[in-house]
Amino acid sequence: MAPSTTTQKRLTWEQICNDPSLQDLPYKIETNARGQIVMSPTHQYHGKLAFMIASELAELLPDGEASVESAIRTARGVKVADAIWCTKERWEQIKDTYDAPVAPQICVEVLSPTNTEEEIAEKRDLYFEAGAEEVWLCDREGNLSFFDADGPRESSGRVPSFPKSIERE
Repeated sequence: MAPSTTTQKRLTWEQICNDPSLQDLPYKIETNARGQIVMSPTHQYHGKLAFMIASELAELLPDGEASVESAIRTARGVKVADAIWCTKERWEQIKDTYDAPVAPQICVEVLSPTNTEEEIAEKRDLYFEAGAEEVWLCDREGNLSFFDADGPRESSGRVPSFPKSIERE
């Protein structure tokens, strides 16, 4: 069989979000550097931890905006941070976009059993390249790790009082 001469059309994040066949999917989707959809299965604890982290961020940093499931345009496709916090100024830049052209100041990834160390390291680097100040990782037990562009930190630089663990309910 001869190789296909048809070039695949690269979909934008807006087109993916508006595709009726992709509405209400029970799993998380992102894109890779080639614009292909990548699906990541999650467990129920995943969304709960992301919500709890965003809620705590909103309480501790009321001068900004916290949210969950924030699509961020990166050099290697659209990645979705599980929880985010950003200043009101940054929020004004991104609030009406499908995929934020600049990362929120804090991007949080809740780890799933399918995540690899390489994948998470790449996402962390991509968030920093897109403008994040900090990237936090939350394991399935609710333990948090904090990073800035220089590497691991003992606590968040922006919100040092943030707990190092979120109790899974």
